[in-house]
Amino acid sequence: MALIHSLEKNGNFLFKYRGQIPILLFLCSIPVVLSTDYHFLRFNSKLELILLICCVLISFLGQSIRAIAIGTSNKHTSGRNTKEQVAEALNTKGIYSTVRHPLYLGNYFMWLGIVLYTFSFWFAIAFSLFFWIYYERIMFAEERFLERKFGDDYLNWSLKIPPFIPSFKNYEKTNIPFSMKTILRREYSGVTATIIGFLFVAVLRNWNINQTFIFETKHILILIVALLISLFLRSLKHYTKLLHEEDRS
Repeated sequence: MALIHSLEKNGNFLFKYRGQIPILLFLCSIPVVLSTDYHFLRFNSKLELILLICCVLISFLGQSIRAIAIGTSNKHTSGRNTKEQVAEALNTKGIYSTVRHPLYLGNYFMWLGIVLYTFSFWFAIAFSLFFWIYYERIMFAEERFLERKFGDDYLNWSLKIPPFIPSFKNYEKTNIPFSMKTILRREYSGVTATIIGFLFVAVLRNWNINQTFIFETKHILILIVALLISLFLRSLKHYTKLLHEEDRS
């Protein structure tokens, strides 16, 4: 099998299971957190709060990038399909006029915030390398699919737009209005998973420092509120039409 076909085949395979990456991160974070020295945090709660805020802001940046991409896309693009590549139209304006894969860029920052919250520099480096190797193949397979489907329209656009690091020199405003309903309908699970990720690391770190599981009241409250909001939005999505929009996926 030629290398180009091998990369495409691997990319399509990894595309199907990209949703399992958070689970892998949770598992990998356990030995990392339990083997990291956190004594510098024992008597410096202010430093820990500052670092937490920085990590949360990084994850929030990732979620914001995803929100912009999803909230300004029509129903024929940016689907949540997992079995195969699907697209009936090209996104070329708005955030897609600055970067070809904004959803994957958003994923990177969402997960990077949690990874950095372990306060392990090497874990952050390893995660970044893993993410690039994994998603490079997915992006390759996706672009091969789009090239075959849209031909010169895709090639002409892709030659001007970088794949992962945004450039604003070719920015073109989208004519699709931002939809908060789309964000509420599609992104609640990702936000909840991110919150759980931060809480998971916090509990593991408490075990590392104190050699006992400490479930702080604030952590329990945050988890309960996040789960209730997620359950509420899921119910609205599946049992009502309040979040339904004809022209959105």
